[in-house]
Amino acid sequence: MAPAKAMIERYMVSTAPALADRVIRGLGEHGVIALPTESFYGLAVDPFDRQALARLREVKHRSEGKPILVLIGHGSHLQSFVQNVPPAATALIHAFWPGPLTIVFPAAGGLSDVLTAGTGSVGIRLSAWQPLVDLLRRVGPVTGTSANREGMPPARTAEEVQHNLGDVLDLIVDAGPTPGGQPSTVIDVRGPIRIMRDGAIERSAIAAQLAVLDLSLDEDSR
Repeated sequence: MAPAKAMIERYMVSTAPALADRVIRGLGEHGVIALPTESFYGLAVDPFDRQALARLREVKHRSEGKPILVLIGHGSHLQSFVQNVPPAATALIHAFWPGPLTIVFPAAGGLSDVLTAGTGSVGIRLSAWQPLVDLLRRVGPVTGTSANREGMPPARTAEEVQHNLGDVLDLIVDAGPTPGGQPSTVIDVRGPIRIMRDGAIERSAIAAQLAVLDLSLDEDSR
């Protein structure tokens, strides 16, 4: 007998509280849940649950040495994950959060190596995608790695997620097709300020915000 496919639950504003309760229960049982983001669907687990993180890496077929970002629904969630907030991060947060900018911070002690990949850093994003924000403000922080196996294309619909990963997930939250397009820009603010991945927010916009504090991007930033 084929494994059962994960149930798809439709996101609606009117039922968001009840749906959030379902997500909370699933996360509390070490669940792996697909959620919509501002670009593609992502895989959510409790970022403090080592058993769930191990499941997530198995679902993704994740290579060693690749960190996993965390999605937050409110700025106050940041303090649980970071050792400090450098001045560059403060400027970028004010300019671009909520939005498609993942900021790499010095990680707080005790975070799983699955999140940090042993780098001493953690990537955080405060999303602007309203269905996701509605859920995260009720559920709390979750992981946000894309809902696909490593090396495969990311998914824009709940149906794509179910087709590719439905037999290993616990729940899929369907908010319709996500916008797709470019992923979030990833910037490391721990030392020399480096763009680690180009994305939806352009370098010129980031550089302009940093210049206000007499800061600049590292010339070797790729």
